[in-house]
Amino acid sequence: MVPLREWLRPPKSLLLILVLLSLVSVSAVGWFGFKLLEQDRMVQAQRRQERLEQAADRMAATLRGTLAETGERLSAWLTTPPPPGKPDDGVLLTVEENSVTAYPAGRLLYYPAPSGEPEARAEVFAEGELLEFLQAQPANAADAYRLLAESRNLAVRAGALLRLARVLGKLGRREESRAAYTRLAAIGGVRVAGVPAELVARYALGDPTLREDLLRGRWHLTRGQFEFYFGPGAPEGRQALAEAAEQAWYATGARGQTTVWAGGHPFFAMWRTSGARHALLVETPKLPAGEQEACAAVDSEGRVVWGRRDRSDRAAIRPAAESQLPWTLYVSGAPNPPGTGLPESQRFLLLSMGVMVVFLIAGTYFIARAIRREMEVSRMQSNFVSTVSHEFRSPLTSIRQLSEILELGRVPSEERRQVYYSTLVRETQRLQRLVEALLNFGRMEAGARPYRFEEIETSSLVHRVAGEFEAQLAAGRRIELSGPEATCAINADPDALSVVLRNLIDNALKYSPEHPSIWVQWGLERARVAIRVRDEGLGITAAERKAIFRKFVRGSAAEAANVKGSGVGLAMVKHIIAAHHGEIRVDSTPGEGSTFTVVLPALEHS
Repeated sequence: MVPLREWLRPPKSLLLILVLLSLVSVSAVGWFGFKLLEQDRMVQAQRRQERLEQAADRMAATLRGTLAETGERLSAWLTTPPPPGKPDDGVLLTVEENSVTAYPAGRLLYYPAPSGEPEARAEVFAEGELLEFLQAQPANAADAYRLLAESRNLAVRAGALLRLARVLGKLGRREESRAAYTRLAAIGGVRVAGVPAELVARYALGDPTLREDLLRGRWHLTRGQFEFYFGPGAPEGRQALAEAAEQAWYATGARGQTTVWAGGHPFFAMWRTSGARHALLVETPKLPAGEQEACAAVDSEGRVVWGRRDRSDRAAIRPAAESQLPWTLYVSGAPNPPGTGLPESQRFLLLSMGVMVVFLIAGTYFIARAIRREMEVSRMQSNFVSTVSHEFRSPLTSIRQLSEILELGRVPSEERRQVYYSTLVRETQRLQRLVEALLNFGRMEAGARPYRFEEIETSSLVHRVAGEFEAQLAAGRRIELSGPEATCAINADPDALSVVLRNLIDNALKYSPEHPSIWVQWGLERARVAIRVRDEGLGITAAERKAIFRKFVRGSAAEAANVKGSGVGLAMVKHIIAAHHGEIRVDSTPGEGSTFTVVLPALEHS
């Protein structure tokens, strides 16, 4: 028989052809899949580019409409001041008769042009300044300034108070000097030395809230005046807006728009002029509401004004000359969000290709496995026929030789004649058991083996089957039986179950030739009857314990010990036990022996 560890391998040429066909099929599927993916990518890229071109046209049209609306509002603001808080994130400067007004009030830290507030002429203070500087008579100068400080003209009064406070300070009269500054701080709407009088006075008094008022845009200041009185630390964004307004202030033309950069930030500037009135809008450029594409506006120097410029080669570009905008537009499309992966069509295509490849590989595997199994079964059947033929030949040869001796009358004595007769009976029984085993196995495989169930006592069954081996046991060998004599009734076919025990005992004797005893035990085990056949023979490896119950399969110990057998005994045992709704287990250690346990349902008596 075929040892368990020697699995039959199909011819290498057949496997090679099967593998080559599978590789060709998988390669063809992969090539077609790759081509389909490439085609789908090209289609998707073309559609994406079309969407980008449409988005770029829509963006340009939206921006042109937005700028046109902004220009109309700016023209209206030339004659009508904007509502409070407008514009939202920028500043509007209007000029009328050299008067500059900012909307919303307080948003600019400083202005691009000086204030139009009145200031007294220097000639008014000529007498006091002559006494103060040229004649070095500060006390007389103070008297002259004090007279002017009572003038009804606010500009003259503010100029006189400033000079009076200065002279009193030189004379060391600190309290009187602070009083003069305090009076000056109460005068608003006039300038002294080009600076709002209130600011000069509060600065001289060291007012702690001065910086807060400067940030609120309380006074109309130039850039130099603001930086002098505020010092360092002005908010970067506010300062950048004021700087941008200062740069755009000097733009020429009756109308126009441009981008100015201040503090590293871009600002959009638009202006309109009507007669003596001039309006300038400065605000932060921003993406139009509702646009989701990754887009950017770039000025003539290549700097990004707003948005995000994607360096992708597939971006849709609208130059300033074509779009009639102050910027060049780049629309490249939003990148896929994290986790989106491939498009749905490509995922479906990849999944289909993967399923086809898996089916091809799995089909190849199962076909190779089926070929291997069929050839293995064919080989096992061939070996089975060879072994069975040998098993038949041995008893038939003995029967033929002994029959010829008896026929020719060559028996030397009556005692020898009885030995020959006993041998003939034993070999005939052996041949009969072999034939019955093969016929029973064939009927079991075909499902035609009838079972006649009846109540039997386990102990009597075991004793009967074990007794059949008494005449065959060699000198010194024995079968030791142990178990209760009653209370182990089962519902079974006596003949079939006898076949089971006969096979297990015969195997135990064959595979433990050097040990005198084998053991057969029976008893109850959790409402079931367990019959154990134990030997101390060759044992069975863990890898073989399941396979030995397959037909035509014998363990490696059979080859090692040159034990004869057909390879159907344990397969038949498994069939019979399954028909009795039982189970068979094997516990074994190579070199130490094996224990086969048959477990059957116990018969319950009411």
